[in-house]
Amino acid sequence: MSEKVIAYDVTLRDGTQGEGISFSVQDKIRISHKIDELGVKYIEGGWPGSNARDEGFFEQVKKEKYSNSNIVAFGSTRRAKTTCEKDSNIQALLKAETSAVTIVGKTWDFHVSEALKISNEENFELITDSINYLSKRVDEVFFDAEHFFDGYKSNSDFSQNCLTTALESGATGVVLCDTNGGTTPWEISEIVTNIKKTNKNIILGIHTHNDSGLGVANALAAVRAGANQVQGTINGYGERCGNANLCTIIANLNLKMGINCISDKNLTKLYEVSNFISDMANLSKDGKAPFIGKSAFAHKGGIHVSAIVKNNLTYEHVDPQKIGNQRRILISDLAGRSNILYKLNELKIADEVSDENISEILSELKKLENYGYEFEGVDASFELLVKKVSNQYKPKIELIETEINTRQIVPSNESSAKVVIKIDNEIIENTASGSGPVNALDLALRGALLDKFQFLNEVVLTDYRVRVVGGNKGTESLVRVIIESSDKDITWSTIGVSKDIVDASWKALIDSIEFKLMKASS
Repeated sequence: MSEKVIAYDVTLRDGTQGEGISFSVQDKIRISHKIDELGVKYIEGGWPGSNARDEGFFEQVKKEKYSNSNIVAFGSTRRAKTTCEKDSNIQALLKAETSAVTIVGKTWDFHVSEALKISNEENFELITDSINYLSKRVDEVFFDAEHFFDGYKSNSDFSQNCLTTALESGATGVVLCDTNGGTTPWEISEIVTNIKKTNKNIILGIHTHNDSGLGVANALAAVRAGANQVQGTINGYGERCGNANLCTIIANLNLKMGINCISDKNLTKLYEVSNFISDMANLSKDGKAPFIGKSAFAHKGGIHVSAIVKNNLTYEHVDPQKIGNQRRILISDLAGRSNILYKLNELKIADEVSDENISEILSELKKLENYGYEFEGVDASFELLVKKVSNQYKPKIELIETEINTRQIVPSNESSAKVVIKIDNEIIENTASGSGPVNALDLALRGALLDKFQFLNEVVLTDYRVRVVGGNKGTESLVRVIIESSDKDITWSTIGVSKDIVDASWKALIDSIEFKLMKASS
């Protein structure tokens, strides 16, 4: 096993081939800088000969400065029946003016005969000419051995000869690709070991896909067998089932295998980089992702939490802070006293809560969750509950009446809402119109309160989510509404549950406003 393994990111090329992913030139520039911050040595920027967007990226990237990373242009061996001087893809690689290029070539004889329709000898010529030509003009040339493992299993002599041809033609290193994602870790280990025996001192890369759910396992198996460069994408983005997740690979190399693929300091940025690129891709974050998922270090069961409080190694395989993640203790009907105490300390509200209060809080939680409430991720509603039970806060708003009307004139509709509330022994009535019943209700409530609480102007509703709870009763089912609100300083989430979606929304809205009032008065 190599003592040093180089990280090579392919998010901006292979990752963009994933369904639902499309980056603009500026997106790719921003992402490249974020990956540079992580300390990854190579960032494959795209295929400059294939589309205008990648050509635009390579023009723009010439003006950028990077601290840790080398930008790599990707292309293919020259086409049959032409020369490198006349091949537009080869010339596009040179026009990109990167210090390193990677070219993909066939190493499975089945593809040579069926896809390229040429002989094996002609394929060797493509590899020889392309690498020979590029290596005289570019500092580093990597040969991407496409379908290498499938090819090796079919005709090992041919596949190995492709590698030998690339290296003898001047390739800086070769990358073994499990392009179809069907190879197993034990096959990877055996084949990489065989290649390493005859090529002891080369840069040997591994590029795996996740079609069998083995992308990361295969990459790590290759490293154990002697690979010293590992490729992958942030969050495992990529075609079909995706590429091997580079975040998971890096974390395992550093924390499990004792190989500093990146520095320990940069490793603490892994969670941040993963989330940043999720946002840039406009894709939901995978909460269950190892190491970097929001739930990766989330604890719910009371027995687990009781042990975690004593020693985190009881239910955590690594310290979440090493990856920039954090421990989360969830509040639910499975919670015990340890969950509540941990959460109270986390929210810095434990001092005024007695043991008797904790018993009441647990009882109330179980009752509410049995009805359909869920307090995971809605800390504002949980804090309000705690402070009500412990007499630290008395709700200021008392609802007397709401009236909502929605008028639909195709293709548009308009809703109006009237709220009558009591606050400080004063009855206040207000009416407002909105784009829907919930929006109208929100505006009516705020309008009723603004004279007394001008700072509510700062509050903005940033997210609104609805989920059916136990949906076997059709339109009579319970609905759970979660509202995310923010002001100039913080963001908070609240919850409401009811058979009536407007009532559930009202409960979540009231909690949101009450939370802001509580914070303002503390």
